[in-house]
Amino acid sequence: MTKPRKQILLTNDDGIRSPGLWAAAKALAPLGFVTIAAPREQYSGAGRSLPVTSDGRITRQTLQIGSQQWTAYAIGGTPAQSVLHAVLEILPQPPDLVVSGINYGENVGSGITVSGTVGAALEGADFGIPAIAVSLELPSMDYTGYSEAIDFSVAGYFSYYFAKILLERPMPEDVDVLKIDVPANATPQTPWELTRMAHHHRYFEPFANRKGAMEDPGVIDVRIDVEPEDVPDNSDIYKLRFEHKVAVTPLSLDMTSRVDFKDLRGLLEKGE
Repeated sequence: MTKPRKQILLTNDDGIRSPGLWAAAKALAPLGFVTIAAPREQYSGAGRSLPVTSDGRITRQTLQIGSQQWTAYAIGGTPAQSVLHAVLEILPQPPDLVVSGINYGENVGSGITVSGTVGAALEGADFGIPAIAVSLELPSMDYTGYSEAIDFSVAGYFSYYFAKILLERPMPEDVDVLKIDVPANATPQTPWELTRMAHHHRYFEPFANRKGAMEDPGVIDVRIDVEPEDVPDNSDIYKLRFEHKVAVTPLSLDMTSRVDFKDLRGLLEKGE
């Protein structure tokens, strides 16, 4: 008796037309049946948000990925809402794995809470589904375009590698998501290392980019400003940016501070 094919839900935050999404679909196809459900539009920086203004419309689109045609679902909502609609409305049963990516640009440091790529994976994990979030470091900061000059094949290789592992064996308790960041110059032979999220450091430093008066349109832009001495050498930022290794960071839905509650209580009670 043949085993049923594994079911993989693939999403992203760059939108249904992203070449990174297509590259992930092609890479994951040998592992099982891949259902694509992603935001209709570019939705970077959405975190795990569920805005009430999203229209929730689901439209089928046919995508040509390599030699194969895929039926994909464009969702009128955020990456996290795309996961919700897919699990609750599109799929007949919860998938065996949620994959989010491949993202245009790395997702490292404390700013990962902003990431729609990570947010979608966390949404899947909150259903109890194993999840990975895959991002590719870019040689430039064009994070919202659909540049076809970007080669996602190596990030696709690592998407396949870690997806296969999660489909075959359970992760330890408290590992809800594997966050995978692939260097821009990586090859399939590039080593990977387990890392910690760089704590209390803004990898993407925000700055106000306003040309006119306060009443005129303005944006909060970002730049990268980090040196090796700014972050621990076991962090995702250090391994990716300075050692050019694939950074694999286990994430937990439990955001409770790792502090001794007795000590904290004593500190808080001093104010009574």
